[in-house]
Amino acid sequence: MTAANPASVLASLMVSDRPRPEFEQVFEPFASLIGSWDLDVSWYDDDGRPIRETQGEWHFAWALDGRAVADIWITPSRARRELDGDGEWGLSVRLHDPDLNAFRSTWMGPKYAMVKTFVARAGDNSITLETNDPTSTKTRWIFTDLTDSTFNWRNEDEAPDGTVIVRQRFAARRAAAVSP
Repeated sequence: MTAANPASVLASLMVSDRPRPEFEQVFEPFASLIGSWDLDVSWYDDDGRPIRETQGEWHFAWALDGRAVADIWITPSRARRELDGDGEWGLSVRLHDPDLNAFRSTWMGPKYAMVKTFVARAGDNSITLETNDPTSTKTRWIFTDLTDSTFNWRNEDEAPDGTVIVRQRFAARRAAAVSP
């Protein structure tokens, strides 16, 4: 018997073709995100001025036997690495928490060994993820203007005095289908 490739085994166990039937309705807010996206990415200073721009990519899939939604975002995109240098890869896993009537989400960014936990709630054509880590500022990641072909995303921090500072924005377009 030939040993299976560990990467292939992990990938096949991680990614699912669809949500489990009992999770289909609760994960509806994330359904339009499933697939691959091209990004225009901008970072901002404390005064709201753009300080860096690049292209990125974001890939969403049903995960963990259809019990979760996972994504990987990459900035700069793999195609831009030679021009823009090494960047960050981020992995999020979201699961539904019926006690909260919300989603728990954990994001990991390996380049800087960052881990953020969020509680996410769907709004009117939006999804807001919020964290209130006692060691840092309150952070919100907000998906808006969700369509089948585009969406916007922003990363904002809220200071103790209530001042909101936008740190990053993504303008996403559904990626063209890639032939196998």
